Amino acid sequence: MKKKLLVAILMLAMGTTAFAQETKEESKVIHLTYKEFLKKVWNFENNPNTFIYKGSVPAIVDFYADWCGPCRRVAPIMEKMAEEYDGRLLVYKINVDQEKELAAAFQVRSIPMVLFIPLEGQPMMQVGAMPEEGYRQIVEEQLLK
Repeated sequence: MKKKLLVAILMLAMGTTAFAQETKEESKVIHLTYKEFLKKVWNFENNPNTFIYKGSVPAIVDFYADWCGPCRRVAPIMEKMAEEYDGRLLVYKINVDQEKELAAAFQVRSIPMVLFIPLEGQPMMQVGAMPEEGYRQIVEEQLLK
């Protein structure tokens, strides 16, 4: 009996892990490290005075922390937008607790903090959580115009 229970628990745990990995892989949101940010978004080490976006479509960069309540409310909005605007917009996330150097480079003092990056021109910064309509309005009017 104990052996069957142990096998059932292991199978359940393995299934949960597989589901979590499958769900994570399906996400269109891209988590970035410091080095990946320099490579995919803006290499501010080489160009500290000039913003040069490296992407081929506009982007959103969401600076967040797992413990942050407003960040947790924004996360599903970012997931939804990444899915709906797939191919026309990139949605990046940066965990400020794991990427302290990157957070410091952007002087992140309050989260969520969202960087909106158009293909041309300067990026825009929004501090604090907004309703989904607010994010969509910025994307439609500023990034995809």
